[in-house]
Amino acid sequence: MKFSFKTLTILMTFMFSGFFFLQAQENVRKDYLSADFHKGRRDALRVKLPDNSVAVFFASPVRNRANDVDFIYHQDPDLFYLTGYNEPHAVLLVFKNTQTDKSGNEYNEIFFVQTRNAQQEQWTGRRLGSVGAQERLGILNSFNNTDFNAYDVNFEKFDKILFYEFNNDVRDNARDEGDLFSLMEQFKTKVGYGVEANSLGAEPKKNNLDLRGLNTIMGELRGIKTKEELDLLRKAVFISAVGQAEVMKAMHPGMTETEVQGIHEFVFKKYGSEYEGYPSIVGAGNNGCILHYIENTEIDIQSDQMILMDLGAEYHGYTADVTRTIPIDGKFSKEEKAIYDLVYQAQEEAIQMAKPGVSMSDMGALASKIINKGLADLGVIESETTRHMYFPHGLSHHIGLDVHDKGPRGPLQENMVITVEPGIYIPNGSKCDPKWWGIAVRIEDDILITKNGSELLSGFAPRKSDDIEALMKQSSPLAQFTLPALKGNK
Repeated sequence: MKFSFKTLTILMTFMFSGFFFLQAQENVRKDYLSADFHKGRRDALRVKLPDNSVAVFFASPVRNRANDVDFIYHQDPDLFYLTGYNEPHAVLLVFKNTQTDKSGNEYNEIFFVQTRNAQQEQWTGRRLGSVGAQERLGILNSFNNTDFNAYDVNFEKFDKILFYEFNNDVRDNARDEGDLFSLMEQFKTKVGYGVEANSLGAEPKKNNLDLRGLNTIMGELRGIKTKEELDLLRKAVFISAVGQAEVMKAMHPGMTETEVQGIHEFVFKKYGSEYEGYPSIVGAGNNGCILHYIENTEIDIQSDQMILMDLGAEYHGYTADVTRTIPIDGKFSKEEKAIYDLVYQAQEEAIQMAKPGVSMSDMGALASKIINKGLADLGVIESETTRHMYFPHGLSHHIGLDVHDKGPRGPLQENMVITVEPGIYIPNGSKCDPKWWGIAVRIEDDILITKNGSELLSGFAPRKSDDIEALMKQSSPLAQFTLPALKGNK
């Protein structure tokens, strides 16, 4: 058989890319979730599915940043949880009951993934392909996404087809019949969704289409962490706490918010954290009163300010969520300490309350009661019953594959991981004595609900005001790290 030079080149590229994929995977960290873990999660899902049903999960869309540059891809957490697959343009079907194809082969799941393509892989990275999904992910019934449209699944026979509502923000690559847009359109046709072509936003028309039940089921699964998940969460939280501690030692007046952010994220990378779990929040002074302040543009942090730092490392998909508030000059002022210690008291008592059977709302009510009384005693508000916006958010949420992770509603259960994050924010111009203006304090820790109580996971970073001041007196390994002046900088 003769090959043209072009064909030979493509073949060699494909073979090399496959070889490189296998070789490259040998020199990576060994603590990723295993194929057995993900299989166990699919089995657990199958138990919870209603009889004669199928659950359908789509990969996250690719988000375009500008022109030919995309944002860093982040997989749909449910799909990652069930497969470990971290590429776009995929769809997973998990069946409650064993199915039989026309050839008599039995199966209870089907996975369609993007096709291997040597030319594309040279530009955008290695792909698993259907064979890789079988070998590495252990999903034996894996096919190319271009096979989905022709694959014979009789959806009409199911009592329930569970999936999430479609977002109308998926780009259509007209040259790719296996892209996410095409997969969604093909699925809608298969199940009788009843929409016009090229339209992702419409209501389902068939009675067996269930757009609500899957969220509850996945919340029940993901809210209770397995040992494997806890191992990764412990690492993510520890990394985030170390970042907080190192910044405490390195902090000094004149730093920029971005510089502080950089120290945190350097620690994350040093430990092997791939990403941040969410945009880093580093707000000095009055900036700390903006709950989701992510600009981090202050260039000359003053000695009479505090800085609120809410950052979380994402380690192998699992994210921490840890916040500390510290004085820039290493010493809390009288007013800063009063507010800080009040937030600490509210947090500590809420943590002590946390155990199976207790609700997050009950913990939040306790924290609010403590804060209201404390603010009244300090004269910031008139009385404990005065309505205000100084504590405008909830106390707790689940963490895991999302920073605000899915989890069951109701009482806490063993092996849940939640945050406890009271805060007080007094923006400039507030209706109180100006001595309180610009003070913003949030203390956020991650706790594991145990059989009889809770375990503080983020305790490596000091929480008490005295302990913070003590650590800030220690020298930092970054003290000698200096760079040349930036020419033209004003």
